[in-house]
Amino acid sequence: MNEYLQSIIDRDPAAKSKISLILSYPGVKAIFFHKIANFFAKAKFDLVARVISQFSRFLTGIEIHPKAKIGKNLFIDHGMGVVIGETSEIGDNVTIYHMVTLGGISPSINSDSQRQIKRHPTLMDNVVVGSGAQILGPVIIGKNSLIGANAVVTKDVPEKSVMAGIPAKRIGDATKGFKPYGVSDKEE
Repeated sequence: MNEYLQSIIDRDPAAKSKISLILSYPGVKAIFFHKIANFFAKAKFDLVARVISQFSRFLTGIEIHPKAKIGKNLFIDHGMGVVIGETSEIGDNVTIYHMVTLGGISPSINSDSQRQIKRHPTLMDNVVVGSGAQILGPVIIGKNSLIGANAVVTKDVPEKSVMAGIPAKRIGDATKGFKPYGVSDKEE
């Protein structure tokens, strides 16, 4: 827990103390409840898992399916409106801003053919997803990639890429810096 909270302080200049993170950050609460819901989902108590997940959604505005796989140190900043689907996989040290969807693209017809298949994205380690971005389908976002605000990603993203637009296109190399809100402090 200490490492997790410190990882948020390291990424958020507004974070003042670990106790303030526990008491006032919805993303921290959502991860806490997800760990409990995920435990019950793994034990095949799906209804209990879903009830815990929905309670967390009510409290935080963040919906994480109990079966989503989440690595260490996921930071959901602000959080309101974040949706993480059932077969999503999230690596270590990922940052997700508000209004992000890790969703599927399958239609709501013929649901039986869609059970037990990968329908949601995989985010590798150290990915940053800007506010309002939509990552849809069983795509893979490569390590150290940066997804800009409001981007719509429907195809795999190579490592160290900066993606922006609708549909998202590679606009740069993530090793050269990134502003998740698309705002720069210097004129270009």
